[in-house]
Amino acid sequence: MSELELIAVAVWSFVVAVAGGAVGLVLGNLRLPLFVAAASSPASAGGANIAVSGIAAATAATTHVRAGRINWRLFGWMAPPSVAGALIGGYLSGKVSDTALLLVIAAVLFYSGLDLLFRRPAPARTREGSHVGLAIVSGAIIGLLGGFVGLILGSLRMPALLRLVGEPASRAVGTNLAVGVCVGVAGLLGHLPSAAPDWKLIAVGGGASIPAALTGARLTGRLSEPQLIRAIGFVLLVAGAGAAIQAFV
Repeated sequence: MSELELIAVAVWSFVVAVAGGAVGLVLGNLRLPLFVAAASSPASAGGANIAVSGIAAATAATTHVRAGRINWRLFGWMAPPSVAGALIGGYLSGKVSDTALLLVIAAVLFYSGLDLLFRRPAPARTREGSHVGLAIVSGAIIGLLGGFVGLILGSLRMPALLRLVGEPASRAVGTNLAVGVCVGVAGLLGHLPSAAPDWKLIAVGGGASIPAALTGARLTGRLSEPQLIRAIGFVLLVAGAGAAIQAFV
């Protein structure tokens, strides 16, 4: 791995983590293509990408915890099925076409992004009124899809939290990142038996992501609810484009 590649990994990881920390998304699908190009193998790149995603999510989540932007009750219901789905998806990966899955994910991201940008959001529910059942089901399904393709897929979990579960955007941001930490740890552990992750990529990408994720998470509190929803919608469109490109590369 050349010095130029390491610099590119650090810079891009920083940019992705700032955007992700602000809108509650890990955005691993935007980081993965560069990791694949720099790593010794796609498997080691996937493991490193999941590890860096977990580092960025955990870092941003600390700021959201202090700001009270995590619905812990909802986290407790959503995290276990998300982790279980990711482990099952990882075990079954290879039995379903990654290209087809990525195209489906891209289509959902495009729809979700446009929906958030152009449709008036429904009133957010209270903590007690959130749809716990939908959180469990959506967490399991999204975890399963992420396990298949080696991504945390917080970009799919976010619109589910906003539209299906009924969380306000500010709390959905923190809750999504907290669930992402659990899914990232499970994904990394799932990669260890088959292929060791590229530790140099983890060190460089993770090191760059820590200050960036903190910076991004602090931006969340400066955005109004409508501004935050529009920012999430825009980032979902970018993530959808990334998933579509990844499907053909």
